[in-house]
Amino acid sequence: MTATKLTVGLIYGGKSGEHEVSLQTGFSVLNAIDYNKYNVVPIYIDPQGRWNMGEVYHGAPSQLSDLQIDGGAEATSQAMSILWKKLSGQTSEIDVLFPLLHGTYGEDGTIQGLFEMMDMPYVGAGVIASATGMDKAIMKKLFAQAHLPQCKYETFIAKEWETQQYDILTTIETNLGYPCFVKPANLGSSVGISKAKDRNELEKAVDYALRYDLKVIVEEAVDGREIEVGVLGNELPQASVPGEVVSTSDYYDYDAKYIDGTSKMVIPAEIDSELAENLREFAIRAFRAIDGNGLCRADFFVRRSDGEIFINEVNTMPGFTAFSMYPLLWRETGTAYPDLLDQLITLGIDRYNQRHELKYGRE
Repeated sequence: MTATKLTVGLIYGGKSGEHEVSLQTGFSVLNAIDYNKYNVVPIYIDPQGRWNMGEVYHGAPSQLSDLQIDGGAEATSQAMSILWKKLSGQTSEIDVLFPLLHGTYGEDGTIQGLFEMMDMPYVGAGVIASATGMDKAIMKKLFAQAHLPQCKYETFIAKEWETQQYDILTTIETNLGYPCFVKPANLGSSVGISKAKDRNELEKAVDYALRYDLKVIVEEAVDGREIEVGVLGNELPQASVPGEVVSTSDYYDYDAKYIDGTSKMVIPAEIDSELAENLREFAIRAFRAIDGNGLCRADFFVRRSDGEIFINEVNTMPGFTAFSMYPLLWRETGTAYPDLLDQLITLGIDRYNQRHELKYGRE
């Protein structure tokens, strides 16, 4: 590590349906990070998956388009050369990587595995937490093991749908009923989600979800408030105040989140202190259930009829602009956006240093 400023490799863009959201996140971070503490190397992954490395930032970029670097094959080669330097016994110009990638190839464990192979410190969840945080079916099994309350669900793969469609439909109708929600098991930002009110809509919803993933999860509908909690830390995680998502659309889908402005955030959520404390406890249990590191946002339903809590999912790379739920939750809890970036970078380096002390063979 350098003795003065740390050099942060900020990775954004990505080969996913959430490319544009990631650009917004990258722009927010570049405008908030403390340049007295950090130099920032922008590493842009374009929609085709090509890596482009730009010049070091010593101050905030003036516009979003500045982040869309296109250096061609030379830039990709330069990026790969710098990132893999440590494996040849050289010193890397980058001290820590900060991935701001949402969705596929960004928060699903794939790029985290690459960072591990590069022997580079990085911010956020590791391989296991990222992968299980993306796969809703596996996530729910871990939540069950941690005795976290969940709504009823069914899951199946594309081949089962092809060969056992009648049995799957019957099981869903018997165990979950209508309405129900149909989701791709591995996708972020509420893409590919449908609400089904009868068998015809259910069949169409499954076919739609299978356009995005080979595994589908179907959940019972819960008439509940949507409450979210931020988690920050490694071995001793802390939970933020809860916040509520209020949407005027039928459910909190991609358009409601990013396009049509039909949702708003209430922070802190208007709930009693006992419910807030229970949500914070459950959020930390969920974080530990997936073996989390750095950060996550835990999302819950609180049933309107009786106040019962159901965990919905965790997101290991939540929306991270200055106006996204996760940073706003921490701002309300007492940690400003630039300080949050500081803590996440420190947590990533601490995790790397601890893991570096481990032995990987017999002495």
